[in-house]
Amino acid sequence: MKLTNPGTVPVYTVSGPSTARPLPDWLARRRKRSEKYDPETLNNFELLQEFEFEEASNCVRVSEDGNWIMSSGTYKPQFHVHSTQELSLSFSRHTKSENTTFLLLSQDYTKSIHLQNDRSLEFHTPMGLHHEVRLPRFGRDLAYIRQTTEVLIPAVGLSSDGSGLGEVFRFDLERGQFLRPWQVEIGEDEASSGLQGSIHVGAVNVATVAESTHGLCAFGTSIGTVEFFDPRSKSRVATLAVNEGEVTALDYNHDGLSLAVGTSTGQIRVFDLRNPRPLLKKDQGMGLPIKNLIHLKTPTEERKLLSADKRIIKIWDEQSGDLWTSIEPMVDINFVTHCPGSGMILTANEGKQMHSFFIPNLGLAPKWCHFLDNLVHEMENETHTETYDNYKFLTVPELKALSLSHLIGKTNLLRPYMHGYFVAAKLYDQARLIANPYIWEEERAKRIKEKIEKERSSRIRGVKKVKVNQKLADKLIQKQENREKVDAKAGILGDTRFQRLFEDEEFKVDETSHEFRALNPSTKVGEEGYQPPRNPTASDDERDADSDMDSGADSDGVVMQVTSSGAQGGRTKDTAIGSRAQKQTRTTKPRSGDIAGEKQVTFVPESKKKVRLEQPSPATKRSEGRRSASTNTFRRL
Repeated sequence: MKLTNPGTVPVYTVSGPSTARPLPDWLARRRKRSEKYDPETLNNFELLQEFEFEEASNCVRVSEDGNWIMSSGTYKPQFHVHSTQELSLSFSRHTKSENTTFLLLSQDYTKSIHLQNDRSLEFHTPMGLHHEVRLPRFGRDLAYIRQTTEVLIPAVGLSSDGSGLGEVFRFDLERGQFLRPWQVEIGEDEASSGLQGSIHVGAVNVATVAESTHGLCAFGTSIGTVEFFDPRSKSRVATLAVNEGEVTALDYNHDGLSLAVGTSTGQIRVFDLRNPRPLLKKDQGMGLPIKNLIHLKTPTEERKLLSADKRIIKIWDEQSGDLWTSIEPMVDINFVTHCPGSGMILTANEGKQMHSFFIPNLGLAPKWCHFLDNLVHEMENETHTETYDNYKFLTVPELKALSLSHLIGKTNLLRPYMHGYFVAAKLYDQARLIANPYIWEEERAKRIKEKIEKERSSRIRGVKKVKVNQKLADKLIQKQENREKVDAKAGILGDTRFQRLFEDEEFKVDETSHEFRALNPSTKVGEEGYQPPRNPTASDDERDADSDMDSGADSDGVVMQVTSSGAQGGRTKDTAIGSRAQKQTRTTKPRSGDIAGEKQVTFVPESKKKVRLEQPSPATKRSEGRRSASTNTFRRL
């Protein structure tokens, strides 16, 4: 239940579809489950069980005692009977053809007559189909005269006696036979038409009876006239010319002195039977045929007139002619009825669900749903704010920038509000695109930038500031990136035993040390001028040799260099396989006269004299057998 039309005369939608097109079953079930705990749908309830049809409903009526509601619809063609005492479906019954309209002949549902679109008239009782009668021509409406138990069926086409008049069939329920039909003027037909007229022949569209007063029968025709027949004299007594199109709806007032007429052009006229001039002229505003006219009375005895076409329901003040309130459903309307003595209005429409509206100013809720009065009282105490979901608020300078200022005061696309206007969102998008053709590219770049900024802000940054070992603190916090909230005191960051690790300079991690690189081989040191640590036990000769070999690795000459410097007890540097020098098993300390440094070896032939000059002196040879104490292995250990 929700407030549909707020204002001086509020209208509440108790049940009915909220969308113009019916949703698929699987989507409707999913939406029903998702809206189970929605606060906006807590006031929704099912007024009548299965108050719906598979495709559409054609007609709905309430019994005189108010305990039963009968409705017809499709597909498949069927009619339902609901019990208002139980608020549930009593039974449903299928028919052979689709129903046009029906009437309840008794005070409850036990006797009903149904006009079908296959030219048949069916009589139904609680046990089923009681009898079926075939009509000579297609019927348009039904009316019932209780004093003579006659059923009147306005029909299409010309009479069979060649008089060129339309007919209203009369069926006597007491005798069980057709009586002589009443002939009504429906205009001339084409010259070469058939026996019952051409396809464009006129018809008697609608009928009504003032059964509670004088009993006159009124029939509206396709030529815009209303003819009155007296059932006592069985003849025509008067003719009223409307001349506003075809007459499609008629309804007598409660006193029987005035008659409301609705036409196919959406015009409404109220006539006094004693005066051919209309007392009231109103336009429905849609240009569509009027489907129903109902005279209503409020609790303060004010007279109202309800008019309905397939788009909107309007209620007028019968005295002043002012619009009292209106109802505009999401689907097309086929029939409207009023629950007597209440403010409840029921509609048969094209949607799956049938509508039920409640107007508190029109009357109290029916006795079978009196709880609606309490709900309305609770909803009236709530504050309602009008929302504009499909509108954009713009000021006057912004309207001028979009070249929309010429629409001010000329269309409902601009709704004034405070210091600006609400503009339809679709119109705003079109105007903005015309004013700036590159708006979509700018919007795309803006969204990409927002997405990047959002990703950047989601990254975990160094929220823990320490004096020493900041990189270690950031690394520990980075491990919490999958958590919703970063705890800066988790682990050793909040442990007092490791407090000096982030405060004392003596505990600073030296990333350039040999031990740190051995434990963290993949860590990249960001300091400029960094060089890997040298082996502290390697000799200067080995370092020089390694640097010389690295510098000569790219040379293209034929010269081969061999390092002959002895190691001083340390392990040699691990170099490439091709440049790795053989390590001697026993090292000797070089003495004076020996070759030290690098020695060149070449394959170019040389003279023997030069070789002799390079041989060592005899003093050197005498000292070769003497072992140096400095190279003693045990001393080195």
